[in-house]
This record gives sequence, C-alpha cells and structure tokens, in this order.
Amino acid sequence: MHIGGARTALFNYLFARHHNGVFILRIEDTDRSRSTEEYIEAIIEGMKWLKLDWDEGPYRQTDRFDIYRSYIKRLLEEGKAYRCYCTSEELEQRRQESISQGKTPKYDGRCRNIREPIPDKPYAVRFKMPEEGQTVVNDMIKGIVEFDNDQLEDLIIMRSDGTPTYNFVVVVDDIDMEITHIIRGDDHLNNTPKQIHIYKAFNWEPPQFGHLPMILGADKARLSKRHGATSVMAYKDMGYLPDALVNYLVRLGWSYGDQEIFTRDELIKYFSLENIGKSAAVFNPEKLLWLNSQYIIKEDAKNLAEMVIPFLIKEGIITEGQRLDIDWLTKAVSTLKERAKTLVELANSLKYYILDYVEIDPKAKEKFLKPENIRHLSELKELLSGVLDFTAAEIEKVFHAFVEKHGLKLGAIAQPVRVAITGGTASPGLFEVLEIVGKDKVLKRLSKAIEEG
Repeated sequence: MHIGGARTALFNYLFARHHNGVFILRIEDTDRSRSTEEYIEAIIEGMKWLKLDWDEGPYRQTDRFDIYRSYIKRLLEEGKAYRCYCTSEELEQRRQESISQGKTPKYDGRCRNIREPIPDKPYAVRFKMPEEGQTVVNDMIKGIVEFDNDQLEDLIIMRSDGTPTYNFVVVVDDIDMEITHIIRGDDHLNNTPKQIHIYKAFNWEPPQFGHLPMILGADKARLSKRHGATSVMAYKDMGYLPDALVNYLVRLGWSYGDQEIFTRDELIKYFSLENIGKSAAVFNPEKLLWLNSQYIIKEDAKNLAEMVIPFLIKEGIITEGQRLDIDWLTKAVSTLKERAKTLVELANSLKYYILDYVEIDPKAKEKFLKPENIRHLSELKELLSGVLDFTAAEIEKVFHAFVEKHGLKLGAIAQPVRVAITGGTASPGLFEVLEIVGKDKVLKRLSKAIEEG
C-alpha cells in the first residue's frame, strides 16, 4: 500500500465518517499480474495499521465473476454490448497504422454490427459507446470537466479468456453496493466518462466523483521510490506512528485554517471536499519527521514503551524472549521521548538504560575521562556504592556534597559521569538517568571507565 493509495483511502474514510456514511473496502484485483496475495495482504495490513476501519468488506472482485458475467449477458441481450472477434495481432496492426497516419489509435468498430455469434471463434465483449455529443463530469473537486464522445472507443468489458475488465467491474460493484460517492486519484479521471455510460446502460444514477491531484516529490515529479519510501508499511518499519502518518497524509492537499496537528476526531469533524486544493501536493519527508516527533512527545509514555519493544528487538538491544519491566521501561521512555523523532531513534537512545555496558565515544573519552577526572570518579563511585535508596534525590545529595568538598562546579564531575554511564555527552537529567540505569549498572560502568582510564 503506497502513500498515494493510503491518502485516497483516508479521504474516503474521513468523508464517510463525517457524513455518517458507510465506508467500504473493495479489493480491485482483476489484474492478476499486480494482484498477488502478498499485495492484497499488504493493503489490508496497511489499512489496519493506519486504523482506517471499514464497515463492509473486504470485497474481492475475483470472487464476484459470476455477478459480472450476468451483467455482461444482460448488455449483450439488450444490444448495448457486442462480441469482438478481432485478434490482438490484428488490433496491434491497426493501431500502428493509425499512429503512422497521425491519428489517435482507437478501435474502428468493425465487429459492432455482427448480429449472430460466430461458432467456435474466440471473442472479447465490447461496450457500445455513444459516437457523438459530450459527456459532462461534475467533479466534486475539479468542477465541470467535459469529454467528447467521439474520442471514446468501444471499451472491452470482457477479455477473450472470459475475465471482466476493471472499468466494467467497478461500475457493477458500485451499482451492486449502492455506492454514492467515490474519491480517487486524478489519474482515473479519463476512466470516468467511460464508466458513466456503463452506469446509464443499466439505468443507474452514477455516483458523485471527486478526483484528487497527484502527490509529487520535491522535484515536482510524480512521487516514486527515488524520492524515498513510498510504502506505508516502510514508514511503520522506520518507527513512524500511524496517527502521525495519517495527520501528514491528510494535509497533503487538504487544509483547515492554519491548523497543522489534528486528532482523529477533529479530522472527522472538520473534513470536507471544499477544503481540498486543486493543485498537486508536494511530499516533504522532513515535515513528516517533524510531525512524527510531535506525536511521540504527546504520546503516553506507557504506550510508547509498548510500541518501542519490537524496535528494541529489531535493533538487537534485547532478544526476542527477553522481558523488560514495563513500568521501569515507561520511566526510561519518559526521559527520552522529547528527544526522539522515530521509534527507531527512541530504541537506540534506550541502549544506555538497558545494556550492562556502553560503548564510549572516543572524543568524549579523550575530553572528559582524563586522569584527574578518573581520580574523582573513583571517590564518587565509593560514595554512590553506599547509597541505600538509589533515587535521583539521594544521588543528587551525594553529588552536591562531593563538589562542595572539592570546591568544584557540578559540571566538572557530572560530565565525566555522564560519559562513563551513557557513552556520550548529552542525556536527560543525570540524576534521573542514574536512578533508572540502576545502582548495579552504574557501579559496573564507573569501574570500567576507571580501569580503562
């Protein structure tokens, strides 16, 4: 499930929820080369992860072939469709002839007036398009769009192998499921006049259509893999929160005043097609990353602790079966969540809380673990080993007594300790960090720093 498809699904979801409608998930899988089981499962997994809960479905078109064939039979009986016996080789030859003559390639209708079936000869079924006049689409986003009917060729609605085609089956599904509104990408706009004539052939009022502008990369080309990850589940793997991605996707083409961050309930309340822009939206990975960091900050620390565990396993910080005390992990996460942009970053930040030993940055070691600092660490380690209630408040008392005794500034001892315990020069409040790391690990790491200093 890609970013463009996810945004389209999201807009349909919000529109349905805003109007207390029915949101239907339909898997359009008649193209067997693209619709593998793996792809279909990925779409469903992506919908579930984004929490776009559907009311009906998922329906799969490959399960509904008997329904489509009954509709095709009806069109043939009513003279609104016909059997086409042209082979693919013949059609390609005529196509090339049209191109060489500077004409738009279009089926010439030569089988349109064959009255009786030709026995034992393979055929496709084509829909009879009107040959004159115009088709007017009153698009909910783009406004009035007009198409000349003489540009519409007689559409194949069933291939010679008996499988129905996309443009036909979506119409049958819309009729069968009583679809009233469809929001889709504007790459489907040219399909709309063809589909409108098929609705009318069944005396059905077409749904209202809204065609969304494309999503572009920073270079204004259509969003593709070269612009970075385009798969929804790739963002899950990179440690993005589903609500952050939903918030970002909805802002690709839709706005509500100057508001940037929305709850799910706010999106449902405020969503309207009137606020969708008519120009293409530009995908900005940096803005998405910023938005994700805001969602991490706002997220409950215990929820984040649960979310980060799979990333701790994936990053090799804990093993699959290793259990962490969730209340302890929640305390650790609460100190770091304002510093992490993704769950992967958060997992890696938690290393110095979880591992027995940390790798010390060479530059930090050179600057802060000098011989005079090592002597201070040795004395401080003995003082800390005597602290029975190893809390931030008690640890702070030890530090203040130590610096007062030696006439030092707090930073003179705090920074060497920070390097010895976390491996680097930046961390949350040192006393809180020491409490969460725990007395045993703190003493082990101080001993190691002293030995190696």
